Amino acid sequence: MNAIISATELAGDLAGPTPPVVLDIRWQLGGPNLRTAYEEAHIPGAVYVDLDSELAAPAGAGGRHPLPDPQVFGAAVRAAGVSADRDVVVYDGGLGWAAARAWWLLRWTGHPSVRVLDGGLAAWSGPVESGPAAPAAGTFVPVPGGMPLLDADGAAALARTGLLLDARAAERYRGDVEPIDRVGGHIPGAVSAPTTGNVTESGLLLPAAELAERFTSLGAADASGVGVYCGSGVSGAHEVLALAVAGIPAALYAGSWSEWSLDEKRPVATGPDPQ
Repeated sequence: MNAIISATELAGDLAGPTPPVVLDIRWQLGGPNLRTAYEEAHIPGAVYVDLDSELAAPAGAGGRHPLPDPQVFGAAVRAAGVSADRDVVVYDGGLGWAAARAWWLLRWTGHPSVRVLDGGLAAWSGPVESGPAAPAAGTFVPVPGGMPLLDADGAAALARTGLLLDARAAERYRGDVEPIDRVGGHIPGAVSAPTTGNVTESGLLLPAAELAERFTSLGAADASGVGVYCGSGVSGAHEVLALAVAGIPAALYAGSWSEWSLDEKRPVATGPDPQ
């Protein structure tokens, strides 16, 4: 199954006999949720899902966006109309991070058919509607385990035995700046691979062949396994999505740097090199 869908393809599917469930995951880091923007204009039939409260547990020892309790997540997506036997399309404002988080969670909990709108709402030129949607309740029951997941120890080990990619901006990887977490730097052995390298200037994912070339140049072809982390498991999901489009399965360290850096006993590397 292709992990992404174009705006043109989505328009066709929405006009077909079995339209997908569409979820609006617009989100901004550190700001209020974007439900108001959703209610002003969204893709017809789309249901708003809040990343901070429905796609993540409260911040704590597990980082800034720990994985949600499966029962809480299940209730949220069922209320949005999600069932296992109906395709799902997720989108955000265009950055792709929040939509990818929803994609990853649905795939991790066993949904068989989820795609991200390539380019997000910014790529959509079709009609929009206002006000909240009122879908019929879905029946999806989450069963975690459908996507590979790393904890802190697993991420540390993969950085030594395989390929662990750091999806944050290069300056945060190097430790030059750290605007959010306790300390700057990266997991020793991790390789810098900012998510910005996966998209075009217009925000669309690069073609699969170009993504495969990028990740091969970073060592994915020869690695015994590939994993990704970021600041709190959001942009990292976007990198897992890009890897999937390239045909490379990858695990997500969901706690990411926000969890890793909370533990003062865990080592921190700085500078441009993995070690």
